This record gives sequence, C-alpha cells and structure tokens, in this order.
Amino acid sequence: MFRWLFLFIIIVPALEIGIFVWAGNLIGAWWVIFLIILTGVLGAYLAKREGLQTLQMAQREMSYGRMPAEQIFDGICILVGAVVLLTPGFITDTIGFLLLFPATRRPLKSLLRRLIQKMMDNGNIIYFR
Repeated sequence: MFRWLFLFIIIVPALEIGIFVWAGNLIGAWWVIFLIILTGVLGAYLAKREGLQTLQMAQREMSYGRMPAEQIFDGICILVGAVVLLTPGFITDTIGFLLLFPATRRPLKSLLRRLIQKMMDNGNIIYFR
C-alpha cells in the first residue's frame, strides 16, 4: 500500500505539471489559472452542499435508532473529494468531483470498501472490537 501511495505522490504532480503546460499552450495561462480557481470554488460549494445533505441523512438515521454507517462513509468520501479539489490540478479535480457526486461516489465507495476489507483481512489495518 505504501508503494502505491508513494507512486501516487510522485507521479500525479508530474502529470499535473505536464497538463498545466499543455493546457497553457493550448488555451493560455490566464484561462488555466481561471479554471483552477473555478474548480476550487465550485468544489467548495459542492462539498458544503453534499456534506450538509449527508449530515442531515445521518441525523435522520440516528433519530430512527440506526447507525449511520453509509452516511459516515459518504462523509469521508466528501471530505477527501473536497481536499483533493482544493489542490490545483486537473487530475485531482477529476478525482474530487467523482467523490462529490453521489452517482459516481457509489461505485467508488464499493471499491474502497472492498479495499479496506482486504486490508483488514490481511492484517494491514489494526481495528478494535
């Protein structure tokens, strides 16, 4: 897992720089800067909206006496999506928007759930019962 994270930290910024240079040559540097700011502002708005909606759903679940496990996982995905959207870059923005929209978040959640379960089964994650 550490290897994948290390590669992600090294490769993604290099790709982002390449895309910035390419996009700057294609549409101009000022448009690239505008798009970076626009995606940050739009991402913050969407994260707030989705986060508040998820919080309301979690409160509703708890009022019925049920554990809001699905909403907690949604909240984690929204938080990660918001943080990734605030970092400048088109690849990270794509990942962030995928984590913010419920329709695209659902398949990613199932993938993450399987990954976490596999890590727990292999003993890579310590958890308490």
